Amino acid sequence: MAGFVELDQVSLKYNEEDSAPALYKTSFSVAKGEFVAIVGPSGCGKSTLMKVVTGLWPATAGRVTVDGKPVVGPLSFVGMAFQNSSLLPWRTTLDNVMLPLEIVKPHAGRLRKERDKYEAQARALLELVGLKGYEQKFPWQLSGGMQQRTQLCRALIHEPSLLMLDEPFGALDMFTREELWLALQRLWMAGRPTVILVTHDLREATFLADRVLVMSARPGRIVLDRNVAASRPRGLETTYEPEAVALVHELREHISAARANA
Repeated sequence: MAGFVELDQVSLKYNEEDSAPALYKTSFSVAKGEFVAIVGPSGCGKSTLMKVVTGLWPATAGRVTVDGKPVVGPLSFVGMAFQNSSLLPWRTTLDNVMLPLEIVKPHAGRLRKERDKYEAQARALLELVGLKGYEQKFPWQLSGGMQQRTQLCRALIHEPSLLMLDEPFGALDMFTREELWLALQRLWMAGRPTVILVTHDLREATFLADRVLVMSARPGRIVLDRNVAASRPRGLETTYEPEAVALVHELREHISAARANA
């Protein structure tokens, strides 16, 4: 059965002068509703992979399909969140969350008539991540963790079928990151979008994902694919259980080997 996201022997060179491609014959599949994390050494092409999947950069070779269709340009049904929250400073928390509804079809055409319904959805998302009561605050009135919670809600408000997360918690302290793992788990379980998470944090990968993929050093390709057996919902204590610790060690060993062979 074909996956919701499919990469088949995908290679990418940003320009002809590059001595090595950023990606080389990379293949993997993500099922609909699955949560997959991608880890690997710095510079291995994890963020490049995100651009290829979402159509922001065309592959040099190979085939990329999402929802059974070839990716030939930027996808409109994707939600994205990054390390920097990129909230608009002149908009309140609620208005920042609702921003995609003003842009993405078919919501943009319905927003004026159905604003109350959409606003209720935005408030429900904010409550789900612990931001009830902060709807009228501006980004400068929020902590870094609150800004990232807001960004996650904004990425999900238009109910995307694919959510792409590129180091969304990388700039935060460990305690805040762990709180946001739980918040993201709640959001994912509520709607079950297909998620691809790029992260350097191996505990984060094994806590959040159904599967963890390890990339080689540049040129990037998938060198390990491991299932995460823990049931959901997961508590933070599961990251210290023997199976989770063993998986983190296995992932670290493969990443270390990839760096040594770079």
